[in-house]
Amino acid sequence: MSSNTAGRRGGAVRIGFIAGFCVAALVCAGLGIWQVQRLFWKLDLIARVEARLKAPPVAAPGPAQWNGINASADEYRRIALEGRYLEAPETLTMAVTEHGAGFWVMAPFRADAGFTVLVNRGFVPEGKRATDDRRKASNDKTRLVGLLRPSEPGGGFLRANDPRAGRWYSRDVAAIAQAQGLGQVAPYFVDADAAAEPGPLPRGGMTQVSFRNTHLVYALTWFCLALMSAGAAAFLITRRADDPTMS
Repeated sequence: MSSNTAGRRGGAVRIGFIAGFCVAALVCAGLGIWQVQRLFWKLDLIARVEARLKAPPVAAPGPAQWNGINASADEYRRIALEGRYLEAPETLTMAVTEHGAGFWVMAPFRADAGFTVLVNRGFVPEGKRATDDRRKASNDKTRLVGLLRPSEPGGGFLRANDPRAGRWYSRDVAAIAQAQGLGQVAPYFVDADAAAEPGPLPRGGMTQVSFRNTHLVYALTWFCLALMSAGAAAFLITRRADDPTMS
């Protein structure tokens, strides 16, 4: 093989590496910019949720408002409703909390406004699932304050709800209502606050409101990779074309 042919092939390989590093730099920079955008979106979401948590409670949305409910605008909104718990079986859904494994106690509540909503009365530990181990829901007129939570259809991670066996891994309000014969219910449930369920069991007011925010770390990582790729491309461009190691 002649030196000219080898040189041309070496030059083509070099150009290929330069192009590859340039593309990598652009892709990594784009991903970094996207993570910055996600960072500002997450900060705005946190600010909006914190404002909802501090706001006074508003009336629970009725049927006329159900179609307009969505998680981004309504989740964790403090709501209030008056009515009575129905004399119907409670549903226990799996839960893992700071107090260990156990269940959320989901009970149907008939609002004076004329609709039924499932209320998460609170948490009971694994060994306290029997109705005799916890305070029974009162049939007297009750005023509840809690957080609006969207339904959790389907089940938990890799575990589907099994209504026939009474195994619930998520708070799927439509499936629970169907299994318990409740008819139409609100497309959300209410996490009762500690005042509504003073305990000792079920333990109310245990909603954990936290958002994982690692977008800044990801953004810095992508920008560093972009700089490294750009630096590698610049090194190849500025290196002497007659360098024998590049031929």
